[in-house]
Formats: sequence, structure tokens, C-alpha cells
Amino acid sequence: MVMGRFSLPCFVASKGEFVKQAAISVKNVTFSWGPQAPILKNCSLEIPQGEFWMLLGSNGSGKSTLLRILAGLATPQQGECYVEQPLGFVFQNPDHQLVMPTVGADVAFGLVSEQLGWSQMRDRVQEALSAVNLSGWERRPIYALSGGQKQRIAIAGAIARHCPVLMLDEPTALLDPDTQQELVQQVRSLVKSRGMSALWVTHRLEELDYCDRAFILENGKITKQGSPQELKDYVSAMESVDG
Repeated sequence: MVMGRFSLPCFVASKGEFVKQAAISVKNVTFSWGPQAPILKNCSLEIPQGEFWMLLGSNGSGKSTLLRILAGLATPQQGECYVEQPLGFVFQNPDHQLVMPTVGADVAFGLVSEQLGWSQMRDRVQEALSAVNLSGWERRPIYALSGGQKQRIAIAGAIARHCPVLMLDEPTALLDPDTQQELVQQVRSLVKSRGMSALWVTHRLEELDYCDRAFILENGKITKQGSPQELKDYVSAMESVDG
């Protein structure tokens, strides 16, 4: 299966209070790989519709594992999660999900299951490329794109499918500083202009400036949530204690 292109299965809770008005909800999720100690331990979070949130954590904290559970790529041993469907998933390395030879064909790839007419598919592709400022790039070869352009094509695939939720797993990890800032600014703009909801996984404090609110994941649990400045202050205080 080509991941990040279709509506991926997710363990969906019945829509009770804890998912009301939320695009993403997680309640008491525990997950481990085999007999090892749990990576996630009674982890809970909720993201309102139409907001851009970030998930901050060090390497090994469990943030990528949590994102994969939300995307339906892994099933928790305990707990419940709900994600509004269909969702778009952007990998750290876009080469893991861009599979067609040209930009237009790749954006259209995720639309095959919808059995659209040619004109409808063309319009969806053009509208999605326009949203990520790549209008007219349909015939560009994928191999000739920069890392940042590839990430924007992956996002365009989600827009073409009219995904209400976008999840991004450290999408700036392989990009240069200028392209990092450009990408996070564009995702924020898309969320606000199109009414999408997004969860962006990062370990970079400076990226918090662009989100509405954020979580910190430590040792498999959400230990703090709040405004970007609140989380920056929290991290600074923790570093001072450790120092």
C-alpha cells in the first residue's frame, strides 16, 4: 500500500463527549512494540477543528509512534482515538510517498478511488497545486524537485482529496533553514484559509511560533500543553534544571 494517499483505517471511538467538536482525539492510548516496555502510556490529547497544533518531543519520546497510530498505521493495545476522515499524512522524507513520475500524476494518484471524470480530476489537481503555490507544475518530473517542493506536492495530494485533517511527521527535518520556515508558514496559511486541522510533529522550538497551541510528549505521555510561549518557557525551565 502507498501510505498517505487513501483514507487509512483508524480505531475510531463512538462519538461521545471526548471527541465532540474535535478533529483529532486520543484517550488513554497505550502502545508497545511486542514485549518491550510501552512507548506510549495512557496518552491523551484533543485538537479542535480548524486549528494548527504541534507535537514537540525529543527523539524516542513516542511522537512519531503516536502519529502513526492516528494515521491508522498501528493499533494501540489500549485506549481510543478518533480522527476526522479522510486524512492526509506527510512523511519526514517525501520520497517515501511520491510514487508517480510527474507532479500532476502524483497529485492525481490519490483520486483514483473516487472514480472522478477527467475534467473533475484535472480541476482538483490544478486547485491543489494552486493552493501550495505550484500552479502549472503538472508536467514537472518529481526527480527534479527540491525537498521543500516535494513536501508541498505531498500536501497538495491531501488538498486534492479534500482532507479535513493533515498530519505531518517532522516535515522540515531534511530541509534547509529558509525552506523550513517557508513550509511551516504555508501549512499555517492553508489551515487558516481552508478550515483544515493539522498536527505537526517537531523537535524545533522555533517552529512553535506558527501554531495555535502545542503539546509536549515526554516518556510516552503528554506532560504539557499550551500556547507556543508557554511551551517555550516550560522547555527553557526544564533545560535550566537539567543544566
